[in-house]
Amino acid sequence: MQPASQIHASRPVSDRGHDDTVLPFAVAPLDLRGRLVRLGPAIDQILSRHDYPRPVARLAGEAAALTVLLGSSLKIDGRFQMQTRTDGIVDMIVVDFDAPDRLRAFARFDAARLDNAIAQGRTSAADLLGHGHLAFTIERGGDLARYQGVVALENEGFEEAAHRYFRQSEQIPTFVRLAVAESVTGSGSNWRAGGLLVQFLPEAPERRRQADLHPGDAPEGATKTDIAVEDDAWTEGKALAATVEDHELVDPTLSGERLLYRLFHERGVRVFQSQTIHDMCRCSTERVAAMLRQFTPQERADMVGDNGKIGVTCEFCSTHREFDPAEFE
Repeated sequence: MQPASQIHASRPVSDRGHDDTVLPFAVAPLDLRGRLVRLGPAIDQILSRHDYPRPVARLAGEAAALTVLLGSSLKIDGRFQMQTRTDGIVDMIVVDFDAPDRLRAFARFDAARLDNAIAQGRTSAADLLGHGHLAFTIERGGDLARYQGVVALENEGFEEAAHRYFRQSEQIPTFVRLAVAESVTGSGSNWRAGGLLVQFLPEAPERRRQADLHPGDAPEGATKTDIAVEDDAWTEGKALAATVEDHELVDPTLSGERLLYRLFHERGVRVFQSQTIHDMCRCSTERVAAMLRQFTPQERADMVGDNGKIGVTCEFCSTHREFDPAEFE
């Protein structure tokens, strides 16, 4: 057992949480590596800026936490994007993570369908997302190839979709837990989000086999040798990770080190240098102007409003900019 005072070498361990951070960790005896994300002001600014209805805000918060969990694994400057396209009430969510620390997000939804869903009490992630697909895109910059992975969304939430993506595409045993909470006080409300990702990464690849079927669900005629048996270390590690509670992931008074110690102290957990996350959009006046120059003169003329200006509002940060059409002639 590793004493709590030794699980982080760079600062004393306390019960005070650190918001807007990603904390990498490892449980060496079980061949586990993972990351813990805690989002406070950054996600609150993103969600409050758009003033989403609560069910949509919760879903966008989960998407942001998952994106940070996955995007923060980039070792070099690059861009990680998660995007959904579905037939659901929330038909699109886009979250960008620009390594090493910039986050932005937006969601698009059908207000009329959402009102009906709220009246019927059907506002779970599965209810809002419906059917479609979830895409992960990695752009490493330079001459490095662009990578995209896609997984179907089949009336399920982000946790289930992430598990299936890693099982089918990456073939890495992975556990993901996401949580979002809204704290309401006399001065208003504040959004928080958290996430835990744990992966089984033994040196021997053959140890990464996962049990796709419970023996009771195996096809008729299948033998025990036909059913993949999970490694005992992963079975134990997944069980320990699954004991995390939603409130622990979003509790501002509970430090990440303390939480990880609660989960894995029986085996010993080691944490590494944390990374700070910022709410920051990559849009700028220069970039928007460059985008407008790509349109034809007639297309720009059709964009001119009653005030004689071309108005453009960023979907991510809601910043509104106006341009004089003459500057593009």
